[in-house]
Amino acid sequence: QVQLIESGGGLVQVGGSLRLSCAASERTVSSYAMGWFRQAPAKLREFVAAVSWSGDSTYYAESVKGRFSISRDTVKNTVYLQMNNLQPEDTAVYRCASGPLGRYNIWGQGTQVTVSS
Repeated sequence: QVQLIESGGGLVQVGGSLRLSCAASERTVSSYAMGWFRQAPAKLREFVAAVSWSGDSTYYAESVKGRFSISRDTVKNTVYLQMNNLQPEDTAVYRCASGPLGRYNIWGQGTQVTVSS
């Protein structure tokens, strides 16, 4: 069973930056898209960003365009989410996922991101 392990979350002030990592336990994920999602308390889970299996195509939610950047390292089986100019509304548990684009079937446990004002 493939596992996805997120790291890099934490507490940051408004305008600060964090880089999240999602490491996969097997190389099989290199054949699939990977995405980041987030869920704030009392809110539904929302899409944040995704990257194609090749890394050539990236997708972003409107709310993070220009501030977040997704990338993947196929050698390390890791996907990254660079988050800049963080705002209080970015506070959430961030989870990575792997699978066919838009139909993810493997999920990590999540990492907490808290932005203080």
